[in-house]
Amino acid sequence: MITGHNPAGLYPKYPGYSHAVEVGAGARMLFVSGLNGYLEDGKTMPESFEDQCRVIWKHLATILDSAGMTYKNLVFLRTYLADTQYRVADAKLRKEHLGEHEVGLTVICATLLVPSWKIEMEAVAAT
Repeated sequence: MITGHNPAGLYPKYPGYSHAVEVGAGARMLFVSGLNGYLEDGKTMPESFEDQCRVIWKHLATILDSAGMTYKNLVFLRTYLADTQYRVADAKLRKEHLGEHEVGLTVICATLLVPSWKIEMEAVAAT
């Protein structure tokens, strides 16, 4: 069982976000390493933030499917942005993929490992 916790006394939650997500006993959990926007060849990467982000969401869907899961099984996302200018586009694309599904979420602005990367994303999913 997966339960969101958004108790009174905290600031309003952001769209697509839950202050906390509880995963009940006996759940199967999947931890997804940081994904970047490389295409299947491991060399080609789109230049735009939006295209890199869409590639990452596609990779995430592929990994979730391999575990018999979907985006609805996501309980936590950690997103690293190369620049704060990407935060609005990131939120828009997250909403596009998650719809009304809410996850625990942390978004960090950081220098990423490779200068061409504009975003990297980690995930946790559970059944």
